[in-house]
Amino acid sequence: LQDAHTHLEQWAATQRRVDVSAAQSAKEAAALMAAALQAAPPAPAAVVLGHGFRDALWAEAATAAVLDDALAGVAPPDTSVVLVSGDLHTTWANTAATRRFGLSNPTGVVLEQEAMDVVARAARVDPAVLDGWVLDAMVAAAARGLTSVVDLEYGDLIGSWARRAGLREGGPAVRVRAGVWVDRLEEAIAAGLRSGDPLPGVVDPVAADRVRIGPLKVFVDGSLGTRTAFCHDPYPGAAGADAHGVLRTPPEELERLLRRGSAAGLDLAVHAIGDRATAVALDGFAAAGCTGRIEHAQQVHDADLPRFAELGVVASVQPRHALDDRDAADQHWAAATERAFPYRALVDAAAEIVLGSDAPVAPLDPWDGIASAVHRSLDDRPAWHPEQHLDLDLSLIHI
Repeated sequence: LQDAHTHLEQWAATQRRVDVSAAQSAKEAAALMAAALQAAPPAPAAVVLGHGFRDALWAEAATAAVLDDALAGVAPPDTSVVLVSGDLHTTWANTAATRRFGLSNPTGVVLEQEAMDVVARAARVDPAVLDGWVLDAMVAAAARGLTSVVDLEYGDLIGSWARRAGLREGGPAVRVRAGVWVDRLEEAIAAGLRSGDPLPGVVDPVAADRVRIGPLKVFVDGSLGTRTAFCHDPYPGAAGADAHGVLRTPPEELERLLRRGSAAGLDLAVHAIGDRATAVALDGFAAAGCTGRIEHAQQVHDADLPRFAELGVVASVQPRHALDDRDAADQHWAAATERAFPYRALVDAAAEIVLGSDAPVAPLDPWDGIASAVHRSLDDRPAWHPEQHLDLDLSLIHI
């Protein structure tokens, strides 16, 4: 059993954050944060993180003012509170955190790269502490049957995993492929790093075998939950330049990055969720004359389904997402749910698929992913678009 897409530092850290995933509104999420701070009062000027809010169906907007009102009289005024969305593409901060981290939006809500940068700063802990959390999480993952993971965490994964590999005899409890982000591409090339190579400086031969260089990670768009996935159909009620979502990497730049990474011997992992983003990613692979993986592929036009096999591009999908996001998809992708999370259609089009969790977006648990792929439902509702389910044998083959 393998997990083809994880964010291991955030998965480990999330277990130590305030869980607001049950909130059905901004006020409920803020109340959960207030209750947690009342139960465990923070130190002066502390930074407190929450995780898991999904605001795609909320009637009211998440704002700094909502958090400020809930926290008044509960926490010191200089307490910085930062909530990370369930899809990792949005952060929501109170006024103290908005000022402390210099957010560009005074409402306290920022998206995409700025959101990821804010989390990296707000969640900073001693590396030795974080290493312990991550390595313990790998032990738990092995207990669930996982043997390998692809780690696409934001930041310097090569340096982090080279350090962790030597902390425990034999390295981590599962095999790890440590990804390379675009902002570290030239550094990796200059160091002569190629996908599949052991990490530099790892002396223990067992650890060197277990922890190796993974793929280059490139973003094309955002996410459904944040309404930034780049889609053919506009989001209901949206207007302006981003009505169809956000194109984070233009086609010309995507082609350049794919050529550069492929020529240097790096595998390629391209994040594309909306149908227009998926088409851009496929076009990029075709133009660059190389193969790789499309991460998520949550919307795929019929015309693009056979292109995966034609181009040798792997669809790296996360079955739990279809269930967590079914209601958001029904609202925001109402005109396109027949081409959303199209796992069976990809298999029928001869695409190679691999399954993962995107932890902490979904649990780091291969059995959860298999059950999600097979049943297409988390509750007593009928399966959502059951025509796209994978039977058990196919799920086991591809995980």
